[in-house]
Amino acid sequence: MRTPPAEVAVTPELVRRLLRDQHPDLAGLPVAEIAHGWDNSILTLGERMCVRMPRRAAAAQLVVNEQRWLPGIAERVGVPVPTPLRVGRPGQGYPWHWSVNPWFEGRTAAETPVGERSDLVRPLALFLSRLHVPAPEEAPRNPFRGVPLRRRDGKVRERLADSALPRSAELLALWEELVGTPAWTGPALWLHGDLHPANLLVGTEERTRAEDRPTLAAVLDFGDLTSGDPASDLAVAWLAFGPRDRARLRAELDRRAGIDDHTWARARAWAVLYAVLLAGSAEEHPLLGAIGEHTVTQLLDT
Repeated sequence: MRTPPAEVAVTPELVRRLLRDQHPDLAGLPVAEIAHGWDNSILTLGERMCVRMPRRAAAAQLVVNEQRWLPGIAERVGVPVPTPLRVGRPGQGYPWHWSVNPWFEGRTAAETPVGERSDLVRPLALFLSRLHVPAPEEAPRNPFRGVPLRRRDGKVRERLADSALPRSAELLALWEELVGTPAWTGPALWLHGDLHPANLLVGTEERTRAEDRPTLAAVLDFGDLTSGDPASDLAVAWLAFGPRDRARLRAELDRRAGIDDHTWARARAWAVLYAVLLAGSAEEHPLLGAIGEHTVTQLLDT
């Protein structure tokens, strides 16, 4: 999958103009481009902040969702999240809302060897158990996350048919086995919506002089924030971990939230969907491709 082209050029110069107009006390800080993603551009602002700006119209509402809902979510999840520090509005020729967010130091879990992610299990389980609570009726709706598996069936089959993945036939067989799993019948729960290792930030916690252990420093990118079936997020068990840590994550979550077998089966189906999406990004985004390849192995060989 190719990154969609930007509909607006997001540059340091544009950010400086917006800051001078709307947040002049921040306008003197250095601004530098750091990433242009699928939906948003990220620019650092000084040493401890960043600016998150939609780069296409389809993402404009997503930043507004973060601005409205992340402050409340941040109060309960037990892990730092990018709650906006300042809110920006359209101006200077830029058509959408934007945010000034905290900048978290660390590296992503995707950049950490799978065998070194064990210390992420407990804080991630805590995060998920505190995030996955009933959402209000006015919570954001995402037609691609947290929905019944049958709604994604046609697209999964289409992507597998067009895929160059060497094990696409095996993935299709697994999807066909899981897609009929009974649907979620509980209340719509809050979901991150895009919980994969590139959105888990890893820091280090000093234990001894000789050993630093990874810790969950932040959960990033709530652009797909939505509500629905928690299985959509629980697919991270296959995306992020090997068999032993996946079993530990399941045990932790089962202890905290009492998750039933059907939900875990649907989570495995969501992992198939994510594996196909991420592995298909390998040419343009090798790190995401590596997550997809890892997930395929976890689904089919363990």
